[in-house]
Amino acid sequence: MKRFLTRLAQEKYLYLLLLPGLLYFVIYRYLPMAGIGIAFQDYSPFLGFDRSPWVGMKHFQNLFNSPDVLQAIWNTLVISFLQIIFAFPAPIVLALMLNELRNQTYKRVVQSVVYLPHFLSWVVVVGIVVIFFRNDGIINDILRVYFGVEQPIRFLTDPGFFRPFIVAEVIWKEVGWGTIIFLAALAGVDPHLYEAARIDGASRWQQMWHVTLPAIRSTIVILFILRLGSVLDTGFEQIWLQLNAFNMEVGNVLDTYVYYKGIQQSDYSFSTAVGLFKGLVGLVLVMAANRIAQRYGEGVY
Repeated sequence: MKRFLTRLAQEKYLYLLLLPGLLYFVIYRYLPMAGIGIAFQDYSPFLGFDRSPWVGMKHFQNLFNSPDVLQAIWNTLVISFLQIIFAFPAPIVLALMLNELRNQTYKRVVQSVVYLPHFLSWVVVVGIVVIFFRNDGIINDILRVYFGVEQPIRFLTDPGFFRPFIVAEVIWKEVGWGTIIFLAALAGVDPHLYEAARIDGASRWQQMWHVTLPAIRSTIVILFILRLGSVLDTGFEQIWLQLNAFNMEVGNVLDTYVYYKGIQQSDYSFSTAVGLFKGLVGLVLVMAANRIAQRYGEGVY
């Protein structure tokens, strides 16, 4: 303990830099876990935690017996796996493309441009999408003027466009920010490996496949494991801003369902049970993916 206090005094400024992140996790991640018990109660704010009756697994049974919850789980899984298939590899592909650029000025300009959308809120991003794709928006005007489409395409109300929009927005907003980690990993690749590959006659594509990708494989695996932990978390704000009566069947995910059930209908116990279920599923997926990765020489120990 004395050794720790001595080190704390010597490196107090480094620990002060750590403090905001630590407080975030303590306040918003760990302290709310004290309320997990209401998932096993018929909780009433007027009775409080102590006097609300305990009902055991009642809410979890309702969770799996409710058609609305099962539909929300299905919608969540579909959107999440679409993001894993299309949005997760996008930063890797972009980082590999940027890494191949030899003009450093052009490379920095492209990096800056693709980073910028990350700093926009989802309200702004969805607002841009609405302006462009509404019935009298720019896209429908272009289709009418240049392609002869007389009737406007209802992009915002047609359920078939909802999931592609969600995935495309995530890619546009986050692909640049995601490349930071992969570009940092690429910066650590030994240049002598490329020289040896060129001496052996490897083309640029072969160098990328046999040198670059293996060098960042561990980074990809770790980020993939972390992504699996949030497979039931598709992002409340983005989806909630685009939900309407026409796309509710394909767009109502667990996050929005918990909002409607827990906030609007004041069913706090049921919504807490759904949240606890999400957390347990994420924990199981992370542990399983990490175990598989360790078997093949990767993973977090």
